[in-house]
Amino acid sequence: MSETTTINVRVNKNLKKETDAILSMLGLNTSVAINMFLNAIVRNNGIPFSLTLEPNDETKKVLEDVIQGRNLSRKFNNVDELMDDLNAKD
Repeated sequence: MSETTTINVRVNKNLKKETDAILSMLGLNTSVAINMFLNAIVRNNGIPFSLTLEPNDETKKVLEDVIQGRNLSRKFNNVDELMDDLNAKD
């Protein structure tokens, strides 16, 4: 058997509970699943799924509005002007 090492990982308690339940139904445990993930990284020479910063549809719409100058508040010259406007009573 090959030499092993220990990895300590902190995760959200509820995330671990949900993950353990799913893995159990698959006949796996967390250690096996993590080993599968690490092997997939080696096999793929990277993360075995897409990591993107592609914005969602709502964000794309807001970005387009900004580019087109639509649905914007007035411009402020400094933070004090912005804060005064935010704190103003209508």
